[in-house]
Amino acid sequence: MGGSALVVGGGIGGLAAAIGLRLIGWEVTVIERAPVLADVGAGISLHANGIRALDVLGVGEAVRAAARPQYTGGTRVPDGGWLARMDGAVLERELGTPIVGIPRAVLHRLLRAALPPECLVVGAEVTSVDCSDPARVRVPLGDCVLDADLVVAADGVNSRLRALLFPDHPGPAYSGSTVLRAVTERPVELATDFELTWGKGTEFGHIAFADGRAEWHAVLNSSAGVRHADPLAAMRRRFGRWHDPVPALLEATRPDAVLHHDIHELVTPLPAFTTGRIALLGDAAHAMTPNLGQGACQALEDAAVLAGALATEPTVESALAHYDTERRPRSQSVGRAARQAGRMGQQLTHPLAIAVRNTALRLAPSRATVRTILRHADWTPPDLG
Repeated sequence: MGGSALVVGGGIGGLAAAIGLRLIGWEVTVIERAPVLADVGAGISLHANGIRALDVLGVGEAVRAAARPQYTGGTRVPDGGWLARMDGAVLERELGTPIVGIPRAVLHRLLRAALPPECLVVGAEVTSVDCSDPARVRVPLGDCVLDADLVVAADGVNSRLRALLFPDHPGPAYSGSTVLRAVTERPVELATDFELTWGKGTEFGHIAFADGRAEWHAVLNSSAGVRHADPLAAMRRRFGRWHDPVPALLEATRPDAVLHHDIHELVTPLPAFTTGRIALLGDAAHAMTPNLGQGACQALEDAAVLAGALATEPTVESALAHYDTERRPRSQSVGRAARQAGRMGQQLTHPLAIAVRNTALRLAPSRATVRTILRHADWTPPDLG
């Protein structure tokens, strides 16, 4: 089965969906509302399930070559003591790949490189869809109307298409946490590939990149909308006395490089990921907190499963039914687990609860950390042929 598709949103999920659809013979147009693809963003960790999805999409090798494997690291407390250590070599033996770290900008560029430039339309916003014809979807775009056999809504956590298709859904909710993050301007000497450090209602972490630079992020319990006149100075005041390499990461950062976003998620699960000939994908379908590092990986899974379903099912309708059946339970389960991980990790503030959690982590066998990661990362992608 072949056809034409419009993918709304040029982020990781949208680009991956476009790659998958083109691999199975579909004509694809990606519509991105940003007028310029500035490749902004900090860093990302990709677990085995995300790498496996990239493999079936044909870009896994390029991503591995640009990424840094995460063999060492774990979770610490502000004075530097270890709560749990991560053994990437064990994960590699179990899953065939360690977790890898890569700048988001690099991942975006690699995904775009797998698509012909003419299939990407920038500076155009989709504000409505016409589903009156059961065999086609019509999408007004500026002075013209595009029509396609399929529309993929990959327009993010604040998805306009989700709001149109599910008007009774409450939409994304504020998680109670806000995140500041940046990529260092220069290489930083790091003893580990990846770390998280938990304080009272706070988390500071880093991801090391192949070029020696690193991404750092600071997650804080906060009211929504709180901003700092000088975000980097605020982070230095908050974390400047934490263990190495936290001060060094902040010192290696330009003030204008710091990004600040409140974390929103779909607490109320969607009743379906499809309606008519429209499929929701990525954050538009299942926005989750970043506590398990699975947001992008779940979007990549979506893209692979959607392409696989359209390659094997006899009709678009049956393919979308298959996609919904396979993706909705898994991604919503991962979203719930991420929310719980945040509540037991970064968001904890009561001293007794923190002490109990820290003791439990210190006493847990190293295999327990591996099992936690395997629970979500051990996923088998479809065969796209």
